[in-house]
Amino acid sequence: MKKLLLLVLLVTLMHPRIHAQEVNVVDFSQLQPLLEKRNDTTYIVNFWATWCLPCIKEMPYFQQIHDNFSDRKVKVILVSLDFEKQMDSRLKPFIAKHNLTPEVILLNDPDANSWIDKVNPDWSGALPATVIYNKNFQGFYEQSFTYNELEQIINQNILN
Repeated sequence: MKKLLLLVLLVTLMHPRIHAQEVNVVDFSQLQPLLEKRNDTTYIVNFWATWCLPCIKEMPYFQQIHDNFSDRKVKVILVSLDFEKQMDSRLKPFIAKHNLTPEVILLNDPDANSWIDKVNPDWSGALPATVIYNKNFQGFYEQSFTYNELEQIINQNILN
């Protein structure tokens, strides 16, 4: 019986979705180099927050893209605009509850007026917003997505 309990404990601890995901807290100067990468990897950077209902609704689609394109050079990065003081009480529980496995970054830079235009001059600052890019493509979307819409952008602009 002890061996069975030990085995269950080890499997539980080793399962990647059970571990709490590490969330890096950055300011915009630390995030900006990521937004400027132009290589063979396609980056899908979604700006969102746990208090944004359209963001929450589309979150499973970003997870699906992450899972379904994991064998290709597609990287989903979720940039949370939640408050840093709510990271342990709100953001991390949300990540765990929804089994999010893409990288999550908490952007802690309250002077949004100084960096929103640097993400994209057309961005009003509304959430959700997504930037999709690689060395041959750059797209900005201030909207919610369905899975099919995300997949279509990838298939039309990235994988061809």
